[in-house]
Amino acid sequence: MSEQEARAAGTEEPLSSMPEDWSRALAVVAHPDDMEYGAAAAVAAWTAAGREVTYLLVTRGEAGIDTMDPAEAARVREAEQRAGAAVVGVDTVEFLDHRDGVIENGPGLRRDIAAAVRRHRPELVLTLNHHDTFGGTWWNTPDHRAVGRAVLDAVGDAGNRWIFPEQLQHGDVAPWSGVRWVAVAASPHATHAAQVSDDALERGIASLVEHRAYLTALSDEEPEAYARRLLTGMLDGVAQRFRGRRGVSFQLYPR
Repeated sequence: MSEQEARAAGTEEPLSSMPEDWSRALAVVAHPDDMEYGAAAAVAAWTAAGREVTYLLVTRGEAGIDTMDPAEAARVREAEQRAGAAVVGVDTVEFLDHRDGVIENGPGLRRDIAAAVRRHRPELVLTLNHHDTFGGTWWNTPDHRAVGRAVLDAVGDAGNRWIFPEQLQHGDVAPWSGVRWVAVAASPHATHAAQVSDDALERGIASLVEHRAYLTALSDEEPEAYARRLLTGMLDGVAQRFRGRRGVSFQLYPR
């Protein structure tokens, strides 16, 4: 039976609980709003428990609003991302300024991500689905695929002093081999889930609503109604494989 057939038949393997014995995480995604489509609710739960989460955005999402000039869209979407992150307890949001829509997975992107891993020294790294689809025929975007795959590679790069050694010359950063897991949100091959309380779900919804300009361009539905419908359905759906508990699913790669 294929994974898609197993999903339809309700016979998929149960999801394990996400690890909790960590204190620092780094989330690396392509665009403003990528974390807010589900994963931010888990971040809300983690920061409420005292864990530190940092966001690294590869672009400013400047190509994401058809009716808005890219320079203006970059300004608006950066502000929306910072506001959305603050709602779930994320104080540090950084941007790499790669071009939205045409991100290239290669040494340049890996170098930038490895530098951030070395600088922030996380135990858990988060990213978005790097697979060709989100399941079935829902094709994934090139940016998501490029960033997710670069993250998986760059975590290894960060621990090797002979890869991107120029980052180590001045002594302000050092190799970092302390990443214990990479967790991929929205993967069609989920293995784990983070339990989400009612409060964390509400904060996740509020975080997505902060992307008001983007959501207004995306849908005729009012942003809060859209965010509540989408995220509640998404997180409740995880309960079917998570012993009846609402949660955010991840594909977990141990390091």
